[in-house]
Amino acid sequence: MTTFLGMPATAPRGVGHLRGDQPFPRAAHDALDNSQLRRNLRHATTTIRGKSGRVIAELPDWQRLRDAGSAIKADVMSRLPSLLVELESRVIEAGGVVHWAADANEANEIVTGLVRRTGSERVIKVKSMATQEIGLNEALEDAGITPVETDLAELIVQLGDDKPSHILVPAIHRNRSEIREIFLRAMPGVDPALTDDPPVLAAAARRYLRETFLSTSVAVSGANFAIAETGTLGVVESEGNGRMCLTLPDTLITVMGIEKVLPTWRDLEVFLQLLPRASTGERMNPYTTMWTGVTPGDGPQNFHLVLLDNGRSAVLADTVGRQALHCIRCSACLNVCPVYERTGGHAYGSVYPGPIGAVLSPQLTGIEDNASLPYASSLCGACFDACPVKIDIPSMLVHLRNKAPHSPAERAAMAAAAYTMSRPRLYASAQRAAKMARIVGRRGRGLPPPLSGWTAGRDLPEFPEQTFRDWWARR
Repeated sequence: MTTFLGMPATAPRGVGHLRGDQPFPRAAHDALDNSQLRRNLRHATTTIRGKSGRVIAELPDWQRLRDAGSAIKADVMSRLPSLLVELESRVIEAGGVVHWAADANEANEIVTGLVRRTGSERVIKVKSMATQEIGLNEALEDAGITPVETDLAELIVQLGDDKPSHILVPAIHRNRSEIREIFLRAMPGVDPALTDDPPVLAAAARRYLRETFLSTSVAVSGANFAIAETGTLGVVESEGNGRMCLTLPDTLITVMGIEKVLPTWRDLEVFLQLLPRASTGERMNPYTTMWTGVTPGDGPQNFHLVLLDNGRSAVLADTVGRQALHCIRCSACLNVCPVYERTGGHAYGSVYPGPIGAVLSPQLTGIEDNASLPYASSLCGACFDACPVKIDIPSMLVHLRNKAPHSPAERAAMAAAAYTMSRPRLYASAQRAAKMARIVGRRGRGLPPPLSGWTAGRDLPEFPEQTFRDWWARR
């Protein structure tokens, strides 16, 4: 039997969380009105940046590790189909079952069908971007199955009927007072005298989840990595909830994006050094759980791996844009991005916010459905410097801007500029006319109507007293 990834198709509409209700500029404008949100984001991202910077500085070979991570990911993309077939074979040999999902609809159908066959009406979940991407919780609820998020931040989002706003810290937009109010309102059996002290809040969540862990027979997880040569999967986390989900239930269902595969165990060594330092600012993850298929009498006795495409083949087909598939979901780019720090994650409209979301989401959905996201950046380059696998996000943003649909007015303006710049005499006349902006423009730094909209939020560079052509002619 031959396995096909399918034709490069984008993620389907009407399912999952890859498209927003409004374009980024409008959503960002609304977010900027929320001063509490900006304070929460500034405090959280500043703290994470500081921790991360300190532990990265301890490694003299950090840049070589980044080079190695980038090279491994590029190698994976160059032979992804064969690595996935190898992974499938090894998982089956180890007693697991592999399912191929072309898109979100297929993945949701597979998972809900597997849960129904167990007879369980509830599942516990490990934090997973892939299941958020496909809207699995909504699909489970529609099937009469209750999903329970066990990651603390994801639990806060779920109880608050909210949406995640950060890849690593989904409730980063909430402060502890807001979390207390959510727990009092939505958490069953919570102490009415609950305070907003972080250890007290964590203890309340622990009590709520403990009984759920012990009484639920099905778990759903994502995967940070999968090793093709052995069929081993891995989840790294900081709370221990993941290990409870991965070891206690009888049935484990893992939904994994096809790009997460690594060729060998040796490759994993690199990423287990890069990921914790770039993400949580830790030297190593407190909990690193690896499992290979089924072990009789130990852990889940039924293991299913759902390999998810959902637009990834379309991303892979773009030789520039495929770099987005190198992402290891560390969120380092979010923590250094000046745009994300001011607008938060909800403004992006996708489960993948920040700089990586601005290049990944438009490719998964098709650029037409997320045309404003490649412009959600100042192109400062901080994301490239912070990325542990050296994804060149600024170059991809420019690449996607060139592919995005442009308004008739913008196309006309660019055509006029091209016409002018290709004719020396006309260009010289335009240069002389441009000097008038020093007089007419706002404080000499803007443009007159109808071009004033562009310079309302930007300073126009000062025009020189003398053009190069004038200088050349005089000499």
